[in-house]
Amino acid sequence: MNDIIADSIARIRNAAMRRKESSRLLYSKTVESILSVLQTKGYIDSFKADESEVKRYIDVFLKYDDKGRSAISEIKRVSKPGRRIYTAAKNVKKFKHGFGTIVISTSKGVLSNDDAHKQNAGGEALCSVW
Repeated sequence: MNDIIADSIARIRNAAMRRKESSRLLYSKTVESILSVLQTKGYIDSFKADESEVKRYIDVFLKYDDKGRSAISEIKRVSKPGRRIYTAAKNVKKFKHGFGTIVISTSKGVLSNDDAHKQNAGGEALCSVW
């Protein structure tokens, strides 16, 4: 597998469409950082790393409202291995008029677009969520 981030995003999207309670992702520090941003922004309920097996996994628990709709309407991979998308610090703005989030990998860590704008940091746009 070349792109573990795209695989994780696809697993989350598929689990949300099927109204699953949780999804199991392959472990990566970058994926764990993305999930912490998603949890902070309220798109997922929680996650925990499972280190009991030979391969490490992350169990993600999805969040739904009272009517059973997922908190994630859409999640997309922005920067891909074949085409990297970088954003300068001055170009980091609101996404979907503040209703969405872009996860950016900066020199200060993996941040949401709001946090990157506050810290005046640019970087690679990993994924967008709303």
